[in-house]
Amino acid sequence: MLILRYKYISQRQFIYLLSILVGFLSGVGAVVLKNLTHFFQHLLEGKLVIDYHHAFYFLFPILGLTIVYLIIKYIIRNRVSHGIPSTLFAISKRKGIMKRYQMLASILTAPLTVGFGGSVGLEGPTVATGAAISSNISRLFHLNQTTRNLLIGCAAAGALSSIFKAPIAAIIFAIEVFSLDLTIASMLPLLLASLSAIITSYFFFGSDVLLPFKIEDAFKINDIPYFIILGLILGVVSIYFTEAYDRIQKLFDKIDSPIKRLLVGGIGLGILVFFIPPLYGEGFEVINNLLAGNAEEALKNNFMHLDLTNVWIVILLLFGLVFFKIIASALTFGAGGVGGIFAPTLFMGSVMGNCVAKIINITGISNVSESNFTLVGMAGLLAGVLHAPLTAIFLIAEVTGGYELFIPLMLTAAIAYSIAKYVHPYSVYAMELGRKGELITHDKDHAVLTLMDIDRVIENNFVAVYSDMNLEKMIKQAVVKSNRNIFPVISEKDEKLIGIILLDDLRPIMFDQTLYKTVFARDIMQNPPEIIVIGKDKMTDIMKKFKESNAWNLPVIKNGKYIGFISKSKLLTAYRNKLIEVTS
Repeated sequence: MLILRYKYISQRQFIYLLSILVGFLSGVGAVVLKNLTHFFQHLLEGKLVIDYHHAFYFLFPILGLTIVYLIIKYIIRNRVSHGIPSTLFAISKRKGIMKRYQMLASILTAPLTVGFGGSVGLEGPTVATGAAISSNISRLFHLNQTTRNLLIGCAAAGALSSIFKAPIAAIIFAIEVFSLDLTIASMLPLLLASLSAIITSYFFFGSDVLLPFKIEDAFKINDIPYFIILGLILGVVSIYFTEAYDRIQKLFDKIDSPIKRLLVGGIGLGILVFFIPPLYGEGFEVINNLLAGNAEEALKNNFMHLDLTNVWIVILLLFGLVFFKIIASALTFGAGGVGGIFAPTLFMGSVMGNCVAKIINITGISNVSESNFTLVGMAGLLAGVLHAPLTAIFLIAEVTGGYELFIPLMLTAAIAYSIAKYVHPYSVYAMELGRKGELITHDKDHAVLTLMDIDRVIENNFVAVYSDMNLEKMIKQAVVKSNRNIFPVISEKDEKLIGIILLDDLRPIMFDQTLYKTVFARDIMQNPPEIIVIGKDKMTDIMKKFKESNAWNLPVIKNGKYIGFISKSKLLTAYRNKLIEVTS
């Protein structure tokens, strides 16, 4: 098959064909994930909770997370990371290579997590499934790293296009979140993948959409001040979302036992869902009720049976949903659940937008459209939390046909994004990679440095000497045998780097035989201008050390032990080759 491909199909045509295939498979993955999740959710919530007892709301999340834990431990036998962060890690640090088990891992675990009440979404697992499939297809056909990354972006575009039936927003999502270059070479494969996925979605789901709502209330220019206020509020909520998620994850990281994490997270989630049933699952039913103006329907199962004819009580309960949704999502992840944060972000944004509109209307300040504010709220929080303002704007506009709301969508998304970006430089998806400097961004120089493999530029042909070697031994065992002009000095006991000796340091005394027995390596060695530490120094740090030290060779240590040198010339050659590969 490979021979036939090389004979009759050009590289560009082959990428187009693969992008169509990847889009189709991402669409099928979305169909399987959605159907399985809805099957579990309707079976459990529709039959057992409504017909038997409300207490099942407490039991289901614990049961679902336990089943997920058993599947991961005994069937998958590998860690199942969160969807989009794991995909970003594969692009940044694994050259776009994802393991085969990742093609099925999310399909086996995400529907159980969400269907049994986990307060997360399916978008991340769908992207991860499509990305893993595209990565392994790329490996099957021996495609290079740049093409692998492009097809992973195609999988992401296909996944979102299939889920939301928003092909343009899906393409923008792939470009914004995965930092793909916006060129003709990348645009057409993304377009083909998105188109293939949405056709697949229409084939299986027909015209059904997650948010079946069309704009009815026209945008009024007088509402601009209120949309500005909404943008400011959503910027603050974005910061709360990121902080709460990050801190809860760090607390769970301190718990060594996965069983303890399961119990703590599962019981905590069960308590929240028991008292606040709208937190069960993805939450799109709540969003649709708010868009339809049925806030009372969305809150009808409140545990205190409060009077929902009182608007202030409705507002208070909606604020509670905003506050507790991210806590429920973080508990789901902490307990070992598999899902994404895309749906929780839309949930919180819609509820917050609806709250603001209700407050404006009830106080008599103005009369604004609650459905419009609900829509714009989703876009604003999506822009703030995911750092993807264009995706947020086009997604809401495409899904709801809300192109009339472009001005408030752009205004709110820009304000929320700016505030969130100022406080948190990286999105929730990219936070961990960003802190380590391992995130691929649109900064081409930084992207190339991130993709470079440090192990490939380390040179090992430097002859080391021990600190207690005399001059005679150094000449016979090092100088004569080496074709380099630097000699690392290491301790004989643990091979730790102590210093370096330059050939220029030896040249004035190397022919004076009276010094052969009296001069030792420790007497003439010097400290290296800089030391490169494997595991600590990123490629950007290494470049900075060469620039500041003005050195041509720097020693490399790992766990304190000397392992070799990196030369500036080899580093720059490797950078040039990677740049050509990335931009080809």
